[in-house]
Amino acid sequence: MKLKTLTLGLAGAAFAAGAAIAQDGEPIELGIPVFLSGAASGPFGLPQQNGANVLIEALNAGEVPAPYDTVGINGRMVEATYVDEAADPVQEYRNLVERESVDAVVGYTSSGNCKAVAPLAEQLEQLTVLVDCGTPQIFESVVTDPTYLFRTGPTGTIDSVGAVRYLVDTGVDMSRVAGINQNYAWGQDAWADFTGSLTALETDSEIATEQFPQVFAGQYGAEVSALLTSSANAVHTSFWGGDLEAFILQAAPRGLFARSAVVMTTGEAAMQRLPDEIPEGAIIGARGPYSYFAPDTELANWFRDAYEAEHGTLPSYPAWKMAQAILGLKAAWEKADSDDPAEIAAAFENLEFETPAGTVRMAIGNGHQAIQGIAYGTFAKDDEGNPTVENVISYSAECVNPPEGQTAAAWIEAGFPGAQCE
Repeated sequence: MKLKTLTLGLAGAAFAAGAAIAQDGEPIELGIPVFLSGAASGPFGLPQQNGANVLIEALNAGEVPAPYDTVGINGRMVEATYVDEAADPVQEYRNLVERESVDAVVGYTSSGNCKAVAPLAEQLEQLTVLVDCGTPQIFESVVTDPTYLFRTGPTGTIDSVGAVRYLVDTGVDMSRVAGINQNYAWGQDAWADFTGSLTALETDSEIATEQFPQVFAGQYGAEVSALLTSSANAVHTSFWGGDLEAFILQAAPRGLFARSAVVMTTGEAAMQRLPDEIPEGAIIGARGPYSYFAPDTELANWFRDAYEAEHGTLPSYPAWKMAQAILGLKAAWEKADSDDPAEIAAAFENLEFETPAGTVRMAIGNGHQAIQGIAYGTFAKDDEGNPTVENVISYSAECVNPPEGQTAAAWIEAGFPGAQCE
């Protein structure tokens, strides 16, 4: 298997946008943008790259459990070219498509980067699968009539709706609520959905303070002070990557987790990296049913074991979401039984496929956006001192996602019409 990190150059002959994918028998080339540098590389980029490597190697060897126990994708080997998501996302995307002539782009964590490249996927007619970015804006306002663009992970709406439901269901005092979220699409959407859900569920919460530091700021002394002096009973944060780790390291010693119920919607990604710094009882999410929240299935157990055997640690949720994206692409490609990007895209629309995290349905965004359920739990240590979660409550996809044709904000404001939460 060829796995390379792309140093830009004329590595392959450029081809016209929208040209047919490589002929039968030639390897399928995936361009995979992940964070290879910066604060997000350790907690997100590396697990995503490792997860892709583990899965691609197993696919090429025909070693993935059913329903993916056929070799490669449609019988063809899979190769990966990695680029750094921390670089200029538009330029790197164009280089993958126009210089490297990749057959599909699979990647992206940052909502800002997803917003930047989403229109390009349609403009260049390039099959593109977004892995992790959560802003619901992608198919609500950025690309409203998609053909080639897909997102196999759920939007961040499920994080916020699920977080409020978990706080309600576990009896947390929400009379005073505060938030600390990054000041760009992801953090703004997360906080808007969270506060909207507070209203929809009639928690009668007072917003004690809302903090919006710049993404990747790294230092949060002033914001932590504001949270402490606000006397909030519950604190919401959608921080991710290095920002989340910095927040934990700066807020926990000052007693924020002892004073407030802190819900970290991406907290699972820090559990293997900061097991001794996360206070027990912190509320943990994984942006879906991944990792500790994954179902007990052959596919889930295989992925967990294969990753741990290769890398000596359990896969965090970014790795699970990368595997999910590649498996979704394989499922669509083989359903189409064609190398034509338009035919693969047509097969991907409204697709239902199995993953290590359970069944995924491309049910909203005109059939281009996945829905899944979500779970939350509290951080704990097991008898051997390993990080785990307790007090887990799961919410179905039908409980935490808006229906097709309705924006997340409108659905939440209307009080979750049609939600099925039993």
